[in-house]
Amino acid sequence: MPLDLTADDLAQLHGERGAGSRMAMSIIVRMAEVQAAERLLDIEQAHIDSAIYMGEAGLEFAERLASLGANVAVPTTLNVSGLDENHWREWAVPAEWAANAHRQMVAYQRMGCQPTWTCAPYQTATAPRFGQQIAWGESNAIVFANSVIGARTERYPDFLDICAAVTGRVPATGLHLTENRAGEILLALDRVPLALQRHDAFYPVLGHLIGKIARDRVPVIEGLTVRPTDDQLKGMGAAAASSGSVALFHIVGFTPEAPTVEAAFQGRDPAERIPIEMSMLRDARRELTTSTGKELDLVVLGSPHFSLAEFRQLAPLLVGRHAHPNVKFLVTTSRVMADLARDAGIVSALERFGGKVTVDTCILASPMLPPDIKRLLTNSAKYAYYAPGLLKVDIAFGSLADCVRSAVEGRIVRDESLWEQH
Repeated sequence: MPLDLTADDLAQLHGERGAGSRMAMSIIVRMAEVQAAERLLDIEQAHIDSAIYMGEAGLEFAERLASLGANVAVPTTLNVSGLDENHWREWAVPAEWAANAHRQMVAYQRMGCQPTWTCAPYQTATAPRFGQQIAWGESNAIVFANSVIGARTERYPDFLDICAAVTGRVPATGLHLTENRAGEILLALDRVPLALQRHDAFYPVLGHLIGKIARDRVPVIEGLTVRPTDDQLKGMGAAAASSGSVALFHIVGFTPEAPTVEAAFQGRDPAERIPIEMSMLRDARRELTTSTGKELDLVVLGSPHFSLAEFRQLAPLLVGRHAHPNVKFLVTTSRVMADLARDAGIVSALERFGGKVTVDTCILASPMLPPDIKRLLTNSAKYAYYAPGLLKVDIAFGSLADCVRSAVEGRIVRDESLWEQH
């Protein structure tokens, strides 16, 4: 069936709303045809991943779209950039690379995007609401919006995200549609100790395992007996979107589209039922560590970006302690969260400990790490999954408490007790 376009769609496609809008709509229409969509639908907001500088092609695209007069048609936030504008000189970022990254940041702001520069837009004042149609890039943001909030977005790649923002329209396909949001596989927690379920380190590991099992399917998780915090769900979703391509999960009794197993599957039968046992979780946790020794150069936190609640969780762990002189301690976050943490006195406490805050970017998006940093420790499964391949470093995964203790002792130290339970 041919794509049914409205009069406004055609006006944009024919350039009646300007050259920038025409360029964006031509890409949206072509993608809709590739996806065999029958129509386009309105979105209420967008989140742009393509603001990250990855090379000259992305910069050229952004500057061309901006030069054609493109402006976003809906409220639009920006994902992490490739640059902490105020502190990039403190790290190993090349000056030419920084200049290009800054040009790309400026191009997106010229189009009316909000300079949020965070991979956790769901923790801002502009977070979407249940049922809203949105167009979000950034894998962890997509899975959180779909799963925890119950907003509706497909997996928007770079360039398509800004085209959606400029036109306010997207193909009516994928997870925008109710029938595609049903669970496909059932994952049942089997005798996972309550103490572990309450612990922050459990959720990134569970997410890593879910991603490996589910791949791009919609998993339904049954058997969780404690209510996770938003930050715990954030870490879980980011992990599942990294080790797999999970864009939506349901947790029975907790996420908005899964009050029951039957509701999560929309009355269908699961294609597969898989028990999640402690042995599987222990194996998944081991996979998040590539370091074979205890040497440590850097502790890095904040993928997804650290929230104010996480800063407050970190603060008491720093009291009366100081990082080892051979270990750098880095927290990555947004400028808004950094300001809130600064107002609460937490940033000064972190600096007294010997740590630093980097805003608007992260070590995966910016060439900021000097070549002598080779051994990392993190509490983020996303960092742990991507760092060995992207940064060519060894990494270990641990809890937040492990990260602080290791920074103090100057070597990797991890508490294994929770993971040894049966």
